[in-house]
Amino acid sequence: MSRVIPRSVLALAVTATAVAATLVAPGPARADDIPKAPGHRLVKSYEGAPATARPLPGTPPPQHPHLAANGRSGMHADAAGSGTYPWSGPLGKRPDVDSERMAALGGECATVTFDRDGRIVTVCGTFTGFLVKLLDPRTLDTLAEYKLPQRPSTIEAITRLDFSKIFKDTSGGAYSYLDDKDRLVLADSRQHVIRLAHERTADGGWRFVVDKDWDLTAHVPHDCVTWSHLYPSGECDPVTSVMPDWDGRIWWVTRQGRVGTVDPGTGAIRSIRLGGEEIQNSFSVAEDGVSIVSDHALYSFRAAPDGTPRIIWRETYDRGTGTKPGSVNQGSGTTPDLFGAHDDYVAITDNADDRMNVLVYRRGADVPDGRRLVCKIPVFRPGASTTDNSLITWGDSLIVENNYGYENITSLALGRSVVGGVTRIDVREDGSGCDTAWESDVRAPSTVPKLSTANGLLYFYTKEPNSLGVDAWYLTAVDFRTGETRWKRLAGTGIAYDNNWAPVTLGPDGTAYVGVFNGLVAVRDTE
Repeated sequence: MSRVIPRSVLALAVTATAVAATLVAPGPARADDIPKAPGHRLVKSYEGAPATARPLPGTPPPQHPHLAANGRSGMHADAAGSGTYPWSGPLGKRPDVDSERMAALGGECATVTFDRDGRIVTVCGTFTGFLVKLLDPRTLDTLAEYKLPQRPSTIEAITRLDFSKIFKDTSGGAYSYLDDKDRLVLADSRQHVIRLAHERTADGGWRFVVDKDWDLTAHVPHDCVTWSHLYPSGECDPVTSVMPDWDGRIWWVTRQGRVGTVDPGTGAIRSIRLGGEEIQNSFSVAEDGVSIVSDHALYSFRAAPDGTPRIIWRETYDRGTGTKPGSVNQGSGTTPDLFGAHDDYVAITDNADDRMNVLVYRRGADVPDGRRLVCKIPVFRPGASTTDNSLITWGDSLIVENNYGYENITSLALGRSVVGGVTRIDVREDGSGCDTAWESDVRAPSTVPKLSTANGLLYFYTKEPNSLGVDAWYLTAVDFRTGETRWKRLAGTGIAYDNNWAPVTLGPDGTAYVGVFNGLVAVRDTE
């Protein structure tokens, strides 16, 4: 599995510190700010200057018929995994920061989606279980809440004092999506796919209701750790991600390489297994198929008439000889990106030992042997190159960040940071290869970055080394065209503000949201 920091005692000490820093009696709905660690007055709160919006030319990814509108539906913004938004994020005009602490310990809100009226529908991970929350987008007040079952990894972490188990567990609801009827669809830790609607109550409030529940346990091993079953003897295979295809089937994948579908109309479930392979990332969907990456290969799938996943093509890649610090497993850390001016490419990264490569493939079903790979471009410095986050793609360009050195919230404590790096790569217009457009030294330890095509800015969540030991986290805006850093705004200090693999999300009102260890941060212009 992943090569994480083996110091469970250190993790426990840091966790205890987090508890001490956050044990304040919460109100039932009012947003409580995430506490800042000492030192926030010793670092700059703002650097740079406001940017001018410069919209990017190009065509947005196709709108998926069974997802909420592009930008509102999931962690990667759309079915193609582009990481782009059609509206503007903050320009850096006197940006203000708000936050909400979701739990005494933990509370990180990873996937942030938006219903038709702009309300936030999110899943937040705490040490007592995942919480589905409906939030007011301006105040961050909780309007409704639904508790999901606790993940086995959390129980193992608590009972065995090894908190490294939870920091790279992608199961239990982190990868969820909002459908075209504003219902949240996810796979919980019981190996059930559930569909949650939110609705008004008689007293004018809000509540979540389970609209559908599909039990996958006949297809997925489920002898998992629970509080009443601490030492199971069988197999447990967590479901990591769900997404619909163009026909409305719900596809799901598991950590141990199972790929399946649910027919929402009939409830029929079909599955296959990729023997000896692991899937820890989400996946992307286009009208021509479903793109899934395992720790061995990139796949294109379509469903057979009965819904059984069928492999259209498979391409292996260099998976290296081990898991790097900054990767969840020994394989690609990226969700496949479906992109291109003519919508004909798919991109991932590999896990090559010395330097990770960006790989771009032609994704058509009829591509001749030997013609599928468009380019293989090494990125970042030798011996310090990996990513475990999705690429950003727009037109024939893509953005990749370097996560080498990040493991969990203990990795960067006491003023440390990663080596960092961000690179833009462009596919040549004639498809003959790819070129590096620019390189930046921005240090984004573990975020899923995003791009506003309405203003031309990339958004990262960054941390610089600090000789005083201050752990200062910033929302940082970078020019997509040039790679120049435009501005950065302090979000907060301390491990409570570590995003621990959560993304930047741009809201329809121009707010940038970042899931952090203790909850959710919002950065918005005030001018």
